Amino acid sequence: QVQLVESGAGLVQPGGSLTLSCAASGRFFSVNAMGWYRQAPGKQRELVAVITRDGSTNYADSVKGRFAISRDGAKNTVYLQMNSLKPEDTAVYYCHVEYRLQETGTVFGAWGQGTQVTVSS
Repeated sequence: QVQLVESGAGLVQPGGSLTLSCAASGRFFSVNAMGWYRQAPGKQRELVAVITRDGSTNYADSVKGRFAISRDGAKNTVYLQMNSLKPEDTAVYYCHVEYRLQETGTVFGAWGQGTQVTVSS
């Protein structure tokens, strides 16, 4: 079982910056891909960014060049640095982690509780 604790929620003005973090803890063999999703009111949850164990990243077109995802393998923590924030970035941001309980076998997924990011003047 993996527990995810997110932090970094806040209210920021347009053009501002914010950093989210998500720490994974519990009993698992390894953490694979780590990512961030977001869900705005009335919209479906969407992928924001993902980072694999080897550091490969992928971003939604809407955040490319503004957001940066990174991870600390030793701490099993993923970060999302958000710059040049826009009102349309307002959403609940969810951390997602893929993990294994054994060296081989099933890859499981876990979600964080969500953290609110509001971009408004």
